[in-house]
Amino acid sequence: MARVAPRLRVGLQLQPQHSNIDTIFRVLAEAEQLGVDSVFNWDHFFPLDGDPDGMHFECWTMLAAWARETTRVTLGPLVSCTGYRNPDLLADMARTVDHLSGGRLILGLGAGWFDKDFKEYRYPFGTDRERVTDFAAAVDRVQARLDRLNPPPVHRIPILVGGEGERRTLPLVARHADIWHSFADPERLRRKHRILVDHCVATGRDPGDITLSVGVVGGPSYDRPAVELGPQLVDLGVGLVTVGVSGPDYDLTRLREWLDWRDG
Repeated sequence: MARVAPRLRVGLQLQPQHSNIDTIFRVLAEAEQLGVDSVFNWDHFFPLDGDPDGMHFECWTMLAAWARETTRVTLGPLVSCTGYRNPDLLADMARTVDHLSGGRLILGLGAGWFDKDFKEYRYPFGTDRERVTDFAAAVDRVQARLDRLNPPPVHRIPILVGGEGERRTLPLVARHADIWHSFADPERLRRKHRILVDHCVATGRDPGDITLSVGVVGGPSYDRPAVELGPQLVDLGVGLVTVGVSGPDYDLTRLREWLDWRDG
């Protein structure tokens, strides 16, 4: 098999649900040893599948610990909800984790969608439109605060924005994001990316400055040699693919397939 272009990176979303801390940190160490490029968690307060009241751990305190337990991988939330975190405080938290990791943080941001997170922790949920409007203002505040902190972050922290909404989210990606994350299949990704390019042109942004990031469920060949997902994503300019795994039995089989394909 021909060697994959080196710009493709492979990430792991290590979902902190249905598992204990020792297991999560064991999988984190294994993933870094396997050669993964990035490790993400998520910013939820409850499991998203399985037992809705199952074991779960908080995002940012865990990221701070991950920062000291790893040496090479980039890390961050995929994604952190601005709807239940003060944006100025969130920027300060991100700056601190960036220092703890020696400059390896990716700051994933999103408007939030899981109503239980909001309602159980007594944050106003609002409508989709209200959350996206608040999100736009929050991203401005995060970036402004990052520029004012003393000491500043170790490096210019890349902003990852997740979502595919054509009228509200993609314009925000065009204005603010260094990385755009979606779960789009190749056909939909191609269409959404054309829309993103149009928004970039309208705001004077070079679309080439935005890394395309995709969450994947299948392997690089969809388990069928006739359907090659990996080459399709590379042809579309995707720079990062991320495999999600959930506890209690974190199965890294799919991650290994992508790593083997990346290095093959």
